[in-house]
Amino acid sequence: MLLGEQEQFLSYNGEVLIFHLSKTKHVEGAADKTMNLCVRRMAFDRDTKLFVQKSSGVFSMRGSHLKIEIICCSCTTDSRTGIILPCILMKKKKRNNVIKYLLLLLHSSNQFEQSFNFKLDYELKEDIRLFTGPSLLWRHANKLFYVSSNICTVLSAPVQLSSVVWTGEIGDEGTVVLGIRTAHLPESEDEDGFFTSDRTIWGSEFFGYAIKTQKLLTGTCFMPHAYSRVVSSVYVCKNEMLKKQLRISLVAVTHKNQLIWFQDGLPKGVCELPYEKPCSVKTAVTSSNDLLFIVSFASGNTCVVQRRDSLQVASKWQKVKSVLVDDFIGTGSEQLLLLFKDDCNTDVLSTFKITDLGVVNYASGINYKHDIPAAEGLQENGLLTVKALETRLQAGFTSVRELQQHLGLKKKVILESCRALIDLVEERTHILPTAKEVKWKRAIRSLLISEGLVSLWDDVENPPRSLSKETSLASRVPECFTEKLWQRVVHDSLIVGVKLTESFHLSLSDVSLSLVMDQDFSLISPIIECRNKIIKLNKAFSALAVSSCQIEPPPKKIKLDLHSKNDLKKEFPERCSRIQLDGAKTVLAVTSLSPLLAFHRVCCIVLLHAKKQKRRNDSLQDSKKITVLCGKIFLTLEDISNGKYSVKMLRDNGYCTGSMEDILAVLAVSVRFSFQIVSSDCTLTPVNSWLLGEMECTPFKECHDNLFCHKPGNAYGTVFNWTLRNPFEGVLTLFCRSLTVVFQCLHSLTRVLPPSCDVKLLRSGSKGILTEQLALALEKEILTSRSLFFSKESKAESSLTWGNEPGKKIGGAPVTSLLDSEEGVQQFRKKFQNEREESVLSMNQTMNGALYQGAALKIAEAQLSSDMIVWRLS
Repeated sequence: MLLGEQEQFLSYNGEVLIFHLSKTKHVEGAADKTMNLCVRRMAFDRDTKLFVQKSSGVFSMRGSHLKIEIICCSCTTDSRTGIILPCILMKKKKRNNVIKYLLLLLHSSNQFEQSFNFKLDYELKEDIRLFTGPSLLWRHANKLFYVSSNICTVLSAPVQLSSVVWTGEIGDEGTVVLGIRTAHLPESEDEDGFFTSDRTIWGSEFFGYAIKTQKLLTGTCFMPHAYSRVVSSVYVCKNEMLKKQLRISLVAVTHKNQLIWFQDGLPKGVCELPYEKPCSVKTAVTSSNDLLFIVSFASGNTCVVQRRDSLQVASKWQKVKSVLVDDFIGTGSEQLLLLFKDDCNTDVLSTFKITDLGVVNYASGINYKHDIPAAEGLQENGLLTVKALETRLQAGFTSVRELQQHLGLKKKVILESCRALIDLVEERTHILPTAKEVKWKRAIRSLLISEGLVSLWDDVENPPRSLSKETSLASRVPECFTEKLWQRVVHDSLIVGVKLTESFHLSLSDVSLSLVMDQDFSLISPIIECRNKIIKLNKAFSALAVSSCQIEPPPKKIKLDLHSKNDLKKEFPERCSRIQLDGAKTVLAVTSLSPLLAFHRVCCIVLLHAKKQKRRNDSLQDSKKITVLCGKIFLTLEDISNGKYSVKMLRDNGYCTGSMEDILAVLAVSVRFSFQIVSSDCTLTPVNSWLLGEMECTPFKECHDNLFCHKPGNAYGTVFNWTLRNPFEGVLTLFCRSLTVVFQCLHSLTRVLPPSCDVKLLRSGSKGILTEQLALALEKEILTSRSLFFSKESKAESSLTWGNEPGKKIGGAPVTSLLDSEEGVQQFRKKFQNEREESVLSMNQTMNGALYQGAALKIAEAQLSSDMIVWRLS
């Protein structure tokens, strides 16, 4: 190999590293016995659209250029610090056919560090791979050898293999080698017959070997053994352990010029490649979240395969010297850097192309200097146009979906009306749809009301017999407030949720749910004790706003019971009547599950309570309570045992696939805690690694900012929200079951944070908003007290007891005429006595008990609201 060809290219943190060998300048007449390994750091300049050198470094070695070579280079993790560093493998020939190999690490200061060295009596030629440690493995004489920085001794794996197609990290197994070997048929009959026959036919099989644990992994979780004769290279895109089973997604290139996508060991897609002899494949994720597969060929050609609906060749290039993947232009996503062969120019970065097959497209040989603003403006406008078109397309899909649902609903209305009309003509009783279609019936009623139509069938649901008289006489509401009724079981709690429609404009602070058993129990109350929560989700699902049950301040006691003894006791959420909430709102009722299971089979009626308020004179509000029948829920011990209503939080493609009802159920039984984390001398990047790594969290598909903890133990089911205000400050919010989980999570977090970090518990709400709410609460308290005082005066006057004949004067008849007879004297004496009693009563006025109780309740509610805000501000 010529000295000028001793060049290797590597991408690292958006830079291009060029390694090459050069002779040391020596004094004339002296022997040349020193070689330099040089590195140049090249960065892309967006102004000139060229690569410029940022820095350089040198590592000197004894020996001539005929005896020293660069074997390969890669970015590997240094096990001492956990930092990814460039790693270079060097070869140095010695006497007696002894070859010395050196593994070097390059630090950010351009200083080289020798990690380890070893000697062999043969050259490394087959399947050389660098991996974490740094470590090195290779294949020789159908055997696998490896050496690492921890143990600087060459070790041999107890396996025979014909080729290595992939090396990487898999879960708890550590570094795994995926290889191909001659089929080893099992001696016992316990093996799957399909896999046994597959290996027998093809004579070869895939297998995985974990270097750390020194155990073999089943090759069929990667690919079927039938592909072992044609696969040349593999790239594992994703791997995870789910229910003690390894789940793997990968792509493979074959000698048949194909690229095949495998999911959990089964082929899911195939693409014909445009060139022959593919030798390697790697991936890139672009700014539009497209996954690209870059395939390199032995002829120096390259193509890119895009995976959307199917695998398709998106672009191809010829005479490519090297392909690198990194964020070269600093946009936060990956791009491809293609270095082309140019015999006319010695500078390797003189002919290149940077692209992501989308908005990013830079190429050498184009003069950008005179048109830099126009080029940047064109690229920026193109990006904005694409985003706008994507938004319009998504809105169009949503409109089409809503229109299809609306047309389907109209079709059902017409069919049900036809059936009702036929039954009416033939004098038959029309049978309503089953209970499974309760949601459909409500939607039909809403549609009929919006269209100004009248139903041909009786769709009024009769109130249950076990409801109280007040409930049965509650005013019917023409609006349809409820959209969906659902139930979930979390541990020992039953959660019943009612999703409110967007037309619900009443105050959320006066909304609650009641659960009433639809059975006749003479010894127990039919009303189930539960607590209420209101959860609001934004339409964009960007965050979860939970109005949960607030903890009462320790010195504060509940001033008055807001309900009578026969009413349902509820814990009301935080008062938020002045806040206009957008998006979907859900009211939840949480109750204990164990008492209900004692009846084996329970049917509960769900009632929604709300309050309408009307303005009157002198800023008084007249409240009108309404009750809406939401439907029924059925609960059986068989359903609970079968997990019918259990929360299902599974992991799929890096996301938590729980439904929106599952997410709300987990939040309903959780308590919210927020912590402010401030670091003075380092960034808070370990927090995100801690969440995704040690805590085994995955983001919800509907709301990516919230993470669900899959770690076994007490922390399982905890929901995290990590908001980074700046690189040195963030807020960590936990939704967990108990304080014990909070302490365990904080203990685990403090072990990965630097000692200088400050962790502070935050009260809910910012200081400015709470101050404004306190002023409004105090104003409301004063107005309530003043208005109620005057209203009590006026109502008290009307409720006074002045005697048997109030308002009648004694002077109704002449006094002289009354005194003429004995009967007149007695009548005069009686009227005089009544008037004297009325005068005494006028000096000591009394008030009706119900009127006084209502007034005291309103004053107590106003004072409780202001006291709660003062406690949160303290």
